[in-house]
Amino acid sequence: MSDASQNLVSANIVSLYQAGAFFGAFFAYPIGHFWGRKWGLMSAGLIFTLGAGLMLGANGDRGLGLIYGGRVLAGLGVGAGSNITPIYISELSPPAIRGRLVGVYELGWQIGGLVGFWICYGVDETLPPSHKQWIIPFAVQLIPSGLLLIGAMLIKESPRWLFLRGRREEAIQNLSWIRQLPEDHIYMIEEIGAIDQSLEHQRSTIGLGFWKPFKAAWTNKKILYRLFLGSMLFLWQNGSGINAINYYSPTVFKSIGLRGSNTSLFTTGIFGVVKTVVTFVWLLWLIDHVGRRLLLLVGAAGGSICLWIVGAYIKIAKPSERDNQQMDGGGIMAMFFFYLWTVFYTPSWNGTPWVINSEMFDPNVRSLAQACAAGSNWLWNFLISRFTPQMFAKMDYGVYFFFASLMILSIIFVYLLIPETKGIPLESMDSLFEHKPIWRAHERVLAQIREDEERFRRDLEESGFTKRDTEQVEEADGSVESKVYG
Repeated sequence: MSDASQNLVSANIVSLYQAGAFFGAFFAYPIGHFWGRKWGLMSAGLIFTLGAGLMLGANGDRGLGLIYGGRVLAGLGVGAGSNITPIYISELSPPAIRGRLVGVYELGWQIGGLVGFWICYGVDETLPPSHKQWIIPFAVQLIPSGLLLIGAMLIKESPRWLFLRGRREEAIQNLSWIRQLPEDHIYMIEEIGAIDQSLEHQRSTIGLGFWKPFKAAWTNKKILYRLFLGSMLFLWQNGSGINAINYYSPTVFKSIGLRGSNTSLFTTGIFGVVKTVVTFVWLLWLIDHVGRRLLLLVGAAGGSICLWIVGAYIKIAKPSERDNQQMDGGGIMAMFFFYLWTVFYTPSWNGTPWVINSEMFDPNVRSLAQACAAGSNWLWNFLISRFTPQMFAKMDYGVYFFFASLMILSIIFVYLLIPETKGIPLESMDSLFEHKPIWRAHERVLAQIREDEERFRRDLEESGFTKRDTEQVEEADGSVESKVYG
């Protein structure tokens, strides 16, 4: 098979998965709306399991058809899960730690990718080219899909979805179980009151129901604008070049000067380790301490500089044209900046767009909005992954300059249009996006939230609550302070 034919088959196998994920993201909307988040996750796991099983039936006699079909089904399942999972986590999370909890989704994604990288390296290192060598990575997919199916049976349904469906008693029970607080606790009263107020606002502005969000998305300028922001965040995320590296890492490392498929797979495994380690740092500290907006700005600036340096090295040194199997000092420097790019990208653009998209919409449009956001991610993912081999063949070092330029443009976009959402309750997102200028909206909305909380607690004291307990209560700015309640 010629190099061009191999590139075409590789691009088809990768891009069919992305195409399936694109449609799966929208398929998840009716499931999540009518059946709930729990059953939506179970459906996603089942579809992915069917796809993985289909790929196991492929062999030389049957050709690539089963692999293509299995990739589409697996993509449908992953696309549906990429819609429902961030919604479910954000609806369960207190504002103070919502970013970290939604970030657990990204951490799981990175751990899965890391395992996949090293499985591919392991079978390439220990097994000769054979049916067994490529069937093992396909078979391993059944393990996480099985765990998802079992785990989804054990979780509680989202209280916010239950409130939306009118199942109030069950919603309060689930919320009480999740928070591990009695129903009459002041924190529970505050949260239930905020949810009720938010739902009443939706009834009067958008309306409740399956089709209402569609109408709102096209007629409500605020929602349409946020859909645009969410879609653009994923454009810039994919424009960083991450999926060109994820799916075609041997091609990427060859352009820098690495030789041998085994060496490229090992280097890809190290790439996965770096991403996973940095994701832990992002999850445990950065996302809810530094915030979303600053991470995006710093990540884009640092990542762009690294790609300019890597591209400049390839342009000047032309490492892919050398016969020498050893990398020179310039090649080692280029690898260093490639991994430094990973350090800048991972705690910023890798998971933060998912966090922001899970936060910035009202509950009644959140499922549709997340479907649009996830669909946008997979659309840009598809386009980048489909044409990456051709881009490297035609542009060479220009690919790095292309992605570096897009990262510069993303800085302007974030600075002018994306507000900080750290610590802002889901019910206050409308107020956040209405404040101008964007770079001061966060502090102003937090100040208003604190005033409203103090007023609410004074009203509770006047209604008969007596000062009796010192409780740990979440604050809107992300801290936890000791409060005496009346």
